[in-house]
Amino acid sequence: MASAGTVFLDRINFGLITSLHIVWPPLTIGLSALLLYWEWRWLKTGHPEHYRARRFFEKIFLVNFAVGVVTGVTMEMAFGMFFGPFAKAAGPVFGPLLGIETISAFMVEASFIGLMVFGWGRMHKRMHLLATAMVAVTTSLSAVWITTANSWMQTPTGVTLRHDQFNVTSWSAALANPDMGYAVPHMLVACVLSAVFVVGAISAWSIAHGRAPQMFARALKFVILVGLIAVPVQLWLGDSLGLVVAHDQPAALAAMEGHWHTNAPGQPAGWNVLAVPDAAKGKNSFAVQVPYMLSLLETHSLTGQVRGLDSFTKAHRPDVWVPFYGFRAMVGIWALMLALLAWSAWRWWRNGLSTDALRREPWLIRAWTASALLPYLAIWAGWWTREEARQPWVVYGLMTTSQGASHLSVAELLAWMGAILVFALLAWGVAWIIMVRIVRDGPSAESGPDQPEQAQSPPGHTLIAGAPSEASS
Repeated sequence: MASAGTVFLDRINFGLITSLHIVWPPLTIGLSALLLYWEWRWLKTGHPEHYRARRFFEKIFLVNFAVGVVTGVTMEMAFGMFFGPFAKAAGPVFGPLLGIETISAFMVEASFIGLMVFGWGRMHKRMHLLATAMVAVTTSLSAVWITTANSWMQTPTGVTLRHDQFNVTSWSAALANPDMGYAVPHMLVACVLSAVFVVGAISAWSIAHGRAPQMFARALKFVILVGLIAVPVQLWLGDSLGLVVAHDQPAALAAMEGHWHTNAPGQPAGWNVLAVPDAAKGKNSFAVQVPYMLSLLETHSLTGQVRGLDSFTKAHRPDVWVPFYGFRAMVGIWALMLALLAWSAWRWWRNGLSTDALRREPWLIRAWTASALLPYLAIWAGWWTREEARQPWVVYGLMTTSQGASHLSVAELLAWMGAILVFALLAWGVAWIIMVRIVRDGPSAESGPDQPEQAQSPPGHTLIAGAPSEASS
């Protein structure tokens, strides 16, 4: 078992890798769905603005995909490096899941991305649409497999632990673990919201600076409609996932809510809006509380019982500060998203959201431009809450983090931390420079490619991989 200091540095290193990686795939996944929509609309209507939006945001998609791959490779390496005993023990579960994710994300997805990017004007239009659809499907599948693996760590089912090895007794139970049913769609909707607010921010900035205002006004209206659907759905998914946490990870739920003492039967549990947790005294030294609300949220009853941290030994209690305020940050960001969407819908109803109308709404445009930060902050807050609330377990209830951590020296861990930061921040810097240039340059004036409706070849020749060859000798 690793020492407390080593475990802390292992977690810091892995947390850095995950935090610097996790913000890239959601935008890639969300954008892939929007690219599919724009291409489908262009084929259906022939409107050049759909094609221009499709080609412009494809560039943002490619930058995100590239950096997501680069930073993601280091994350898979980090399992064996920082959590070797866990990687060995969970190999029978994680090996197949990460293997399938690699095939779908790095092989199938990469192949169709090549067709999607370089197939313009070389493929039948519907075949190109199929390639774009396959990119959207495979990017989503990547998130499904990764989130399912993490969900298994939260609510492990379908396995037995013998001789420090997890043996799968039922793949259906392992994959369909209790957390997975809501965590996977919760993550996918977060991906959609990432695209909504990044596309909205780029569109608002471009409208304010007079860059293709008609195209971007159309894009902004579309993501507003998507957001008005996605944000309420995310609230329902988050509430449903909270009920799963309350049932299967009661200590995690208690930490997220700063709930120290189990309320007596028939007595309500209040919800702490703000609090100053004091782990040494086992209570909040200060709290602003809404009576009855925690019982109502977690049991859907005014006096439902919610287990407090006092029902767990101190060794099995997570730290309270990060999950408590991380959860509230996530909820607060959700509220800001909803407020911006509601404001936009109101102005749309009152004045329309034409290019001229948007130019008369400077504060709305500024708010949308600033909103690009919201999905990134929400994903970080949600991920940190989820991972910290699971502690002290790496596999909830079965393997502690100290049992799963590697035995690297402090010097080795600090060296790796420095290398990770340099590598990831370099990738971040290059990516942001490229994306800023893409946004400043704006979309091209091209209205559509000259795509062949069907492959033609002269008599006596066949077309193979785009090159003519003799059909017979």
